Amino acid sequence: MKAMLCSSVLALGALLAGGVAVHAQQANSNMSFFITSAGKGDGANLGGLAGADAHCTSLAKAAGSTKTNWRAYLSTTPVQGGAAPIDARDRIGKGPWVNAKGVTIARNVDDLHSAKLTKDMLLNEKGALVNGAGDTPNTHDMLTGSDTAGRYLPISADTTCKNWTSNGEGSAMLGHHDGKGPNANRNFSSWNTAHMSKSCSQPDLVATGGAGQFYCFAAD
Repeated sequence: MKAMLCSSVLALGALLAGGVAVHAQQANSNMSFFITSAGKGDGANLGGLAGADAHCTSLAKAAGSTKTNWRAYLSTTPVQGGAAPIDARDRIGKGPWVNAKGVTIARNVDDLHSAKLTKDMLLNEKGALVNGAGDTPNTHDMLTGSDTAGRYLPISADTTCKNWTSNGEGSAMLGHHDGKGPNANRNFSSWNTAHMSKSCSQPDLVATGGAGQFYCFAAD
């Protein structure tokens, strides 16, 4: 009798564990937003937008996502005699977007740039919280190169680390995924606009509270 009871308990445990695993797989499959669990390790040199998009795609695939059209939430500035500027908000599709736990973070582009986003919502591709203010180490700095509306900043200073190709000279606009920082009490958009980086190097990004991480959205 005891043996039968133990077998039943073990079977029930396995069934519940299997159900949890299936639910996790489904959530990751449907995931359409995440913070990169790691940057590319070369400061703000992401290989341009193409390199950043490829990093998003690689991390999403490893996490079990079935989506393929991943875009980094990054703006670029105009190049004299060359490419026109690109706004991050125009790269990421129409939404809605859900995190790795299946929680909707925004219904559309306008909602994304007006809703109150929180640290608990903005997870990495593994469904884990990303360190913020008060954590050790603090890694709440996110590369964006964008203003609060998700557009490039039309100013003379470098705000995109030479359009995401510099790991030394230059600077970039950073957001704070936890909402803590200069804009926390002024608006709900400090997730994408908080302050400029000291430089584009990996050591400087780490020293000020970052790791070269950024946001990824599924545009399909």
